[in-house]
Amino acid sequence: MKYQVGDEVIILQTKEEGKVIEIINNKMLMVEVRGVRFPAYTDQVDFPYYHRFTNKQTTQKKGTARKTYIDIIPQEKKTSSQQQNEEGVWLSMIPKFSMDEFGDDIVELFKLYLINKNHSGYKFIYYQDFFGKQEFELKGEVLAHRDFYLHDIPFSDFNDNPSFSFEFSLVTPDKKMAEYFETSVKLKPKQLFQRIEEIKEKNEPSVMFRLFEKYPEKKEEEKPELSPNLLQRNKIYKAEKIREHLMPARSVVDLHIEKLSNEWQHLSNFEIMTLQLKEFEKWYDLAIAHRLPGFIVVHGVGSGKLKDEIHEILKTKNEVKTFVNQYHPSFGYGATEIFFQYK
Repeated sequence: MKYQVGDEVIILQTKEEGKVIEIINNKMLMVEVRGVRFPAYTDQVDFPYYHRFTNKQTTQKKGTARKTYIDIIPQEKKTSSQQQNEEGVWLSMIPKFSMDEFGDDIVELFKLYLINKNHSGYKFIYYQDFFGKQEFELKGEVLAHRDFYLHDIPFSDFNDNPSFSFEFSLVTPDKKMAEYFETSVKLKPKQLFQRIEEIKEKNEPSVMFRLFEKYPEKKEEEKPELSPNLLQRNKIYKAEKIREHLMPARSVVDLHIEKLSNEWQHLSNFEIMTLQLKEFEKWYDLAIAHRLPGFIVVHGVGSGKLKDEIHEILKTKNEVKTFVNQYHPSFGYGATEIFFQYK
């Protein structure tokens, strides 16, 4: 290996000097520059000594003084992101190899990175699960044409069928684009083993999974066109008649996942939360349609994430007069009571 841990190096593209802090594999290094750590290919760095020698300032003539004016200070060349092609957002798994007792390369662990090859920056929430049980959560931002280090996963942990879920939103909101976008990658040990063999044959540094190519646009709600005659007939019906055809509302709604699904053990935490919130919205809408004075939603205590999500939703509802999460003789602190007001 040309480089060792602790070697001083220079980044060829930016001419910044740093040092090697880890050997990832025979093609990639972990480099630290001004306190920032990131992976780099070995052909993207070099030893700094030749660069220092060839960039020494020439000796000035005697009796002359060199003046530097603001307008002649060399500016760092900026590469326009618009000159680069958009290739989507990827989950990159960089294997770190070690040698076993027989002299064969084996994968010790994977370093996970989020790679943004688009022109837009994204906020994200990342969840990593084993058998539907959340093991790791991270929130962050990945800027345009940048990488973001997530975490390491031992190779042996892939026997537990890990899944990697993401919720993306734009760093700079756009009314034409979706408020958020969800996607995930689920891996089985056999799939990963095949991908490792492929990158060995092709001499590639990492296993890549594209999460999405382009951030989706906002979906317009389709509104059916109603004829004047149909509109006129609809006016005949009163609200009381309409409510006769709706499902009965509930004064107490229990969102414990075992009440909602018989196969919840196979769901990820993200999927469980989504199912619970959809159920809450359903019974909330029915309570409003039936003009209930209020109702109780049972969310449990747990980590408090479901309660927080429901409270955030309630803050946006015009019909909500107030809501309170206090001790209840039947539900303890695991329920929120909601009170409505109608015009």
